[in-house]
Amino acid sequence: MYKNIYLKRGKEESLKRFHPWVFSGAIHHADDGIEEGDIVRVLTTNGEIIAVGHFQVGSIAVRVLSFADEVIDDRFWQRRLETAFDVRKAIGVAQNACNNTYRLVHGEGDNLPGLIIDCYGQTAVMQAHSVGMHVCREEACKALIHVMGDTIHHVFYKSETTLPFKAGLGQENYFIYGGSTDNIAIENGLKFHVDWLKGQKTGFFVDQRENRALLEHYSQGRSVLNMFCYTGGFSVYAMRGGAKLVHSVDSSAKAIDLTEMNVNMNFPGDERHRAFCDDAFKYLDANDDKYDLIILDPPAFAKHRAALHNALKGYTRLNVKGFERIKNGGILFTFSCSQVVTKEHFRNAVFTAAAQAGRKVRILHQLHQPADHPINIYHPEGEYLKGLVLYVE
Repeated sequence: MYKNIYLKRGKEESLKRFHPWVFSGAIHHADDGIEEGDIVRVLTTNGEIIAVGHFQVGSIAVRVLSFADEVIDDRFWQRRLETAFDVRKAIGVAQNACNNTYRLVHGEGDNLPGLIIDCYGQTAVMQAHSVGMHVCREEACKALIHVMGDTIHHVFYKSETTLPFKAGLGQENYFIYGGSTDNIAIENGLKFHVDWLKGQKTGFFVDQRENRALLEHYSQGRSVLNMFCYTGGFSVYAMRGGAKLVHSVDSSAKAIDLTEMNVNMNFPGDERHRAFCDDAFKYLDANDDKYDLIILDPPAFAKHRAALHNALKGYTRLNVKGFERIKNGGILFTFSCSQVVTKEHFRNAVFTAAAQAGRKVRILHQLHQPADHPINIYHPEGEYLKGLVLYVE
């Protein structure tokens, strides 16, 4: 049976409010022999079992799998994944002929903390962010295949860069089930190459799907700059939206290659698009008053709270450049995917940038992650993506 972790008096209150993390400072003592990745029971000082979860080394000591005294077995995994799949069917992203690209499991948002599963056609990409989920990867995969039936034929396990470095697991990415070289996925009727072998995250940023569709709505007749383009998602939507020209910029040559592949796959021979491998700030400095629709979607500037101050300075500096370079009457899509940067932090950074650039700015939309990236109401930390669509005079 599972070993026990005992909380200090009063430290069970957050668990009674169903917050899925136990912090190391809340622990009074633990049974001997508990190793990172083990499933443990969490008990109050009165001996009440209040949660079951994965133990890990660090400030977050336990990620809660259940707030009941239950065994984490095959039935548990199947129930969790069935519920996740039902949610995706209910919101219309699963079993959709025009869209086979979506997030099936979003960590705490689907009551499976530390686990991410993205679906791209017949391939699911599974990613562990905790040692416990890494240990349980075979069970999770088995349940995934059972629940998804004929929908998923291949599962690629991609956790080489997401597992705790100090755990020393030496993990490599591999097909945990099946194996396929077919890496073309469909999102809202558009085709994309997904690089799950070497690409960032699980290979494609599914969380911007609805925001890309909104950009398409604003693209007609505009000159578009997609900064930090990665695989060119926003660029492809802008092309379909009737943009006059679309320029994609990224500092990674690999990203530029993928962008050009995706644009050519959807719009072969279309001369409206050009891609540039360049630093964002250098490119913006050299291209003034050329674009009337700019997308600023940088990688996370802050992955830890200690980096928050510098991250906010970075967001301010980047958005100043965007405001200075965009044409009058232009529209700016600007984002932060840093979890430690709150909506208020980000909005204040953009406000500061607008003031420094001396532009009149209206907020048209306030953006966030889509419904297949749900936020557990008891875990507000799960709200990581935030964005603004701005009209700039």
